[in-house]
Amino acid sequence: MAYHGIVIAGFGGQGVMLMGQIIAEAAVIEGKHSTWLPSYGPEMRGGTANCTVVVDERPVASPVIDSPTEVIAMNYPSMVKFGGRLQSGGILFVNSSVVDRDIERDDIEIIKVPVNEIAEEVGNPRVSNMVMLGAFVEVTGIVGTEAVKEALKHKLTGSKSALLELNFEAVRRGAEFVRRR
Repeated sequence: MAYHGIVIAGFGGQGVMLMGQIIAEAAVIEGKHSTWLPSYGPEMRGGTANCTVVVDERPVASPVIDSPTEVIAMNYPSMVKFGGRLQSGGILFVNSSVVDRDIERDDIEIIKVPVNEIAEEVGNPRVSNMVMLGAFVEVTGIVGTEAVKEALKHKLTGSKSALLELNFEAVRRGAEFVRRR
């Protein structure tokens, strides 16, 4: 496995922090090294939010990423801000439900996922982040689905545990979408 330096960004309330936490925890479950570093805008829900996740087989020296290998952009401002920093050959995951413009780069792979529509089909618009997570994990192979499920079980406890199956289905549907593209 190669080094992954990931930026996940969107509006507050889109679940970008949870996505990052799940990737980082799933990596640890699989015996890899990872860090997760949150960054919040001035508002929280509705404001900008992003996090960085580093996953490597070697110990991670710093959670700071200057040139990410992958970017998940859940909205247009995030695509503009972080898509330009993506290293050549990197992968940009875009929430095509809300981003209707393209970034002007021909040296990266761009994967558009209509996460909001897929989340609606699954039955809850709030699982759009899990749809994107499923697409991301499927394309990058950064962690396995079982580790993602285990990490979700650790994060969604108490009354939130009732949402586990819905979240598992959203992850599955995101992975299925990118397999069919």
